[in-house]
Amino acid sequence: MTALLKDDLTRASAEAGVALTEYFVTDTAKWVWQYRVNQLASDPGCAGWLTQVVVAEPEGAVVGHAGFHGPPDEAGMVELGYSVDPVHRRQGYARATLTALVHRAAAEAGVRTVRVTISPDNTASLATISGFGFVEVGEQWDEEDGLELIFEVPV
Repeated sequence: MTALLKDDLTRASAEAGVALTEYFVTDTAKWVWQYRVNQLASDPGCAGWLTQVVVAEPEGAVVGHAGFHGPPDEAGMVELGYSVDPVHRRQGYARATLTALVHRAAAEAGVRTVRVTISPDNTASLATISGFGFVEVGEQWDEEDGLELIFEVPV
């Protein structure tokens, strides 16, 4: 993440073990990397829960990044996030990523609920979560993203 913050795709790709794309050094992605670097500095134990590269199999194409906002909280809730590179959108990668994240959460003994927050204007993400059993439980204001609807599903 530090290499990505410095626009060093070569080093970041070498460290990740896959060829990362320009999508990983956009302003939006850099906001995520900076947030996660700060989070890791304050709590190194959350590393296994945070944002990772999404690689499509079997072709090995890097299609985006996804993960959780951190380990489960005291109530057993984890919030997930995912982003698919625009050149790979509308090909099922978001749904496949969401499936993998929900399965990962369900496999963890301490997780009871998975949460996702989505802008009410993000029709693509709202469509992506349909069929997964997510129920709208409220809304919140996010300093970075504005108004978000909160959805949860028990695991």
